[in-house]
Amino acid sequence: MLNILRRIVQEINASAHFNDALQILVKRVREAMATEATSIFLIDKLHKEYVLLATDGLNPAAVGKTHIKMGEGLVGLVGLRGEPINIDNAPAHPNFLAAPEVGEERYKAFLGVPIIYNRRLLGILVVQQQKKRRFDEAEEAFLVTMSAQLGGVIAHAEATGTISQLLNASVVQNPTKKDIVFPALPGAPGICIGTVVVVYPLADLDAIPHRKTKNIAAECKTFSKALRAARADIRKLKKRLAHLPEEERALFDAYLLILDSEHLENEVLTVIQSGLWAPTALRKVIHQHVQQFLEMDDDYLRERATDMRDLGRRILMHLQSAEHAHPSYPENTILVGEEVTASNLAEVPKGHLVGVVTKQGSSNSHVAIIARAMGIPIVIAVESLPISELEGHEIIVDALEGYIYVAPSAKLRNNYNKLITQQRAFTANLEQFRHLPAETLDGQNISLWVNTGLTSDATLALTAGAEGIGLYRTEIPFMDRDRFPAEEEQYLIYRQLLSAFAPRPVIMRTLDIGGDKNLTYFPVVEDNPFLGWRGIRITLDHPEIFLVQIRAMLRANIGLDNLQIMLPMISSLQEADDALRFIQQAFAELRAENLPVTMPPVGVMIEVPSAIYQAPALAHYVDFLSVGSNDLTQYLLAVDRNNARVANLYDALHPAVLHALVQIVEAAHNAGKRVSICGEMASDPIAVPLLLAMGFDALSMNATALPQIKWVIRHCHLQQAKELLGEVLLMQNTAAIRQRMQQALVDLGLGELVRRK
Repeated sequence: MLNILRRIVQEINASAHFNDALQILVKRVREAMATEATSIFLIDKLHKEYVLLATDGLNPAAVGKTHIKMGEGLVGLVGLRGEPINIDNAPAHPNFLAAPEVGEERYKAFLGVPIIYNRRLLGILVVQQQKKRRFDEAEEAFLVTMSAQLGGVIAHAEATGTISQLLNASVVQNPTKKDIVFPALPGAPGICIGTVVVVYPLADLDAIPHRKTKNIAAECKTFSKALRAARADIRKLKKRLAHLPEEERALFDAYLLILDSEHLENEVLTVIQSGLWAPTALRKVIHQHVQQFLEMDDDYLRERATDMRDLGRRILMHLQSAEHAHPSYPENTILVGEEVTASNLAEVPKGHLVGVVTKQGSSNSHVAIIARAMGIPIVIAVESLPISELEGHEIIVDALEGYIYVAPSAKLRNNYNKLITQQRAFTANLEQFRHLPAETLDGQNISLWVNTGLTSDATLALTAGAEGIGLYRTEIPFMDRDRFPAEEEQYLIYRQLLSAFAPRPVIMRTLDIGGDKNLTYFPVVEDNPFLGWRGIRITLDHPEIFLVQIRAMLRANIGLDNLQIMLPMISSLQEADDALRFIQQAFAELRAENLPVTMPPVGVMIEVPSAIYQAPALAHYVDFLSVGSNDLTQYLLAVDRNNARVANLYDALHPAVLHALVQIVEAAHNAGKRVSICGEMASDPIAVPLLLAMGFDALSMNATALPQIKWVIRHCHLQQAKELLGEVLLMQNTAAIRQRMQQALVDLGLGELVRRK
């Protein structure tokens, strides 16, 4: 049986299409068990039912048409119990559900086993036989083992949208079918109704062949010309957004920064000079940068891969001398594509864009950032959507709940038009809080800061009402180069940011590389990089890198005095002590050079468990503490939130995380020091009342989250929040805590934010 099982799994994995794999499965299982019918039912989550998707023995015409409600029939009973059900005479069982179109009445013996992956029920695998008998233990064990092997295959098909595509096959071409729904992830909140315009890449980098050249000078000249043309394109696109404030258009400055720097150009020219054709050289360099970003754990940094691809395609378009044809944009345009970029948004005429749908990307991508700034709803990760069939069709995008409706009925359209009216009123209400203080109803103030890694984000943050920068990721200038940036280069970048925010505080995190953030010119290869040589460990081992960065920061702060320095990945007091000695050394060197530098406040990030227990000592040693909620939660719960198998276990409202946060705040305040928190938790409306009650002095988040977080704070009573915290700290169940906090927001009159989560 083991050999048979192995062969079946290999054959399934080798199949080109998922529906072929299902058909192979039922056929091979029927043959292996010498039974008369094998079938697989998968769950349609949206309609809460099982759908017959493959069979060998039942009526093949019933595939895709037989639907069984959850909990109904013997199939539903297997799912309800979550264990195998083995019956010798199925028609006599009280749960037997007659379905004449399937043709299973003639089968007596029934064995059904659940297909489970990562604690989730995905479907039911069933074998049947006409003879009345119970399947023996070996047969049952084989089917259970088969279903366990299937779990991963089906989960992958579900994640990529293949199952949803099967369930909604040919929905666009079927004019009688209405309100077809596709699940998605909200990227920028809102609701819209409009007409689809499908976008596609300007040019395909992946299709470029590996080709050599003998005329190196000509290829270098061609590339430099294409680069200049791409720069001109980006400048034109920025001008097309002239109806937006400069801070929102400033995101295109990040594109220009890459194109205008000599580093990208020099990298490509170097590859050309090795004897490669310009398009091949471009592909090679862009792919290196893209891969570097994709390997990062930080969502914000990982999304920079999309920017690099977009720029690479635009340069390639000019290398190929291709003219980009602009489509016709209707008044209510919804852009839909495999990967929609910020450039695509800028090409739509003013007032015509109402929504965006993209299969790839995240809420940290530039397209999502710009969409939020424009008030345009966007949904992402819509793997199952038949993009090529949607051009010109009307769809509804619900970027609050995370759904797309194709061919909406008149009733659904009317319902959503009412929701759109309510949404506009909600957005207008948020605007009135933009420049008001983040103050509770009983007068308690808390600072709201932003996280950023690009200087061009600064003006967007200021317009959103940010009171400072709680986390500036200094590693981005290091990643944009083919070598360590010199002191003067770093000084210019830091000076620009500090000047833009003065006199507001700017907390610069020292170089945090390693783990998921590797430099091409300084690779760190380890079996377990997240617990390895990273963050402060690298910079302490390389003081020549650390001292240059600190010198640049201190020089940039001259006359501004709004710099604060933060040390990442601190796990012991000794590390903090070593880092402080280097900072003092850099300070003394600059003073010896007669530069009027001042010593800025220095703090540490609390993001590993050991730092929690050393927080009292650290708080006496440094000027402030800052909690990195994403990593702290990940390390405390031993959960890689990017691992699909365990990501559902990641929750910052876990009791252990909440108790740890209370302990950190107490340690800071007992030492008379301030404490802030950054990461996703700081921008989660559900968590904010708890963070207020704990006593955090500042919350740091993405700029677009500021208005709604300020809205939550201005609707809270600190005393009520403390009572809520006391109640929650007695609870031991994460789901119950989250449910309680959702209800608390509803009670505060903030139910709209619960829906937006």
